[in-house]
Amino acid sequence: MLSVAAPPRAIVTRPAREAAQWVADLQAHGIAAAALPLIAIGAVADPALREALQRARARLGSYRAVMFVSGNAVQYFFEENQAPGLVQQALAAINTRVWAPGPGTVAALHQAGLPASRIDAPGADAAQFDSEALWQVVAPQIGPGDRVLVVRGSSAPAAEGGNGREWLAGRIGAAGGAVDFVAAYERRAPRLDAAGQALARTAAGDGSLWLLSSSEAVAHLAAALPGQDWSRARALATHPRIAQAARAAGFGTVLECRPSLAEVVASIESPHEQ
Repeated sequence: MLSVAAPPRAIVTRPAREAAQWVADLQAHGIAAAALPLIAIGAVADPALREALQRARARLGSYRAVMFVSGNAVQYFFEENQAPGLVQQALAAINTRVWAPGPGTVAALHQAGLPASRIDAPGADAAQFDSEALWQVVAPQIGPGDRVLVVRGSSAPAAEGGNGREWLAGRIGAAGGAVDFVAAYERRAPRLDAAGQALARTAAGDGSLWLLSSSEAVAHLAAALPGQDWSRARALATHPRIAQAARAAGFGTVLECRPSLAEVVASIESPHEQ
């Protein structure tokens, strides 16, 4: 007789705000989940970065397109009650488009007040939600002299698909355009308290499934628990680059899936039918 084992506990490693929503969504699907944010998010503190951000906000309408790398980029770009004025400016600048690499960023843009008619993003059936998939959608928009603003975090270039952003900048340059980058927020390593460290050590070998959506999160986990044996740990990565980072960190089992809730749920549940 076919028996179906309960799906494993999911360890959600996204930043705190996103992790809380993912935990709630997974629990609503009957999956035990715990948040262990491995990236800390905050407003940029460097005065020079804050000044550059203000200038970018003021020049929004001068760009052919503005790309937001994530929902956090949207949230911090439109902070300080900037949203109404910026939305009106974007709508007035008929040549300005708003680019998003995936559905989470699109949802954040809608929450900020931008209409769907202004937003370009990969389709819901795209193989990946990243810069490469986005370029397939927006490439016809860019020609000689066009400028694109990329709104991202201020951490290391490899964070949040940074290699993909550089790849996108290269494609824009090859089409005759140019790219400006601005930091809307800071990504930092988290400070795991005793409870967080205990959860991480337990989840390294108890069959939990680590949901990894950033190579940076993998690096932060390894740094937070030096010497930890990850050979029994299991991970679900939402991009091949993240899967590669998890394997390099020593994760014994690494699965891959697209970063949509439905596919994450299916990936968590499907291996556990016996």
